[in-house]
Amino acid sequence: MLKPDYPLRTDRLVLRPFEPADLDDFVAYRLRPDVLRYLYNVAADREACAELLERRANETELAEEGQRIALAVQLPEGRVVGDVVLKWRSEVDRQGEIGYSLHPDFQGKGYATEAAERMLRLGFEEFGLHRIVAQCDPRNEPSWRLMERLGMRREAHFRDFGILQGEWGDLYVYAMLAEEYRHNR
Repeated sequence: MLKPDYPLRTDRLVLRPFEPADLDDFVAYRLRPDVLRYLYNVAADREACAELLERRANETELAEEGQRIALAVQLPEGRVVGDVVLKWRSEVDRQGEIGYSLHPDFQGKGYATEAAERMLRLGFEEFGLHRIVAQCDPRNEPSWRLMERLGMRREAHFRDFGILQGEWGDLYVYAMLAEEYRHNR
């Protein structure tokens, strides 16, 4: 089981469980068309965002396979500008998955990289995972470039993988092994 001692900190960020008071900040990026374009878990309005936020607020530990930790990415002054996720995909094979979403106004400043690096550390160093994957639509170049900056390698490009926002979409799968993580540190 993994229940981190919150909040998690990086040089410039606080990663913590979501709270109801985060709704305005959550809605500010979550309902933007340029963010929604690549999300499978879509919240179409403020009410749906509130429901999603409530679910995310309860995703704070990994006690069994299939669970995930979903954390708010908060700037020091208190604004939530995104979220990061660590999912436990397989107990037997010690597999996990990371994900991230960031308000476009705060992209290009290294925040997503910093937050995703902390989630890799959480998965490999604190939870003992063997392999962590991340996935994105190939059209989401900032996302796969981030995976490459993290030292993850592209393992697959699936064509017409699934329906995303009403149209067929491809999928890139990136991964990193624990030994690669240790080597890159």
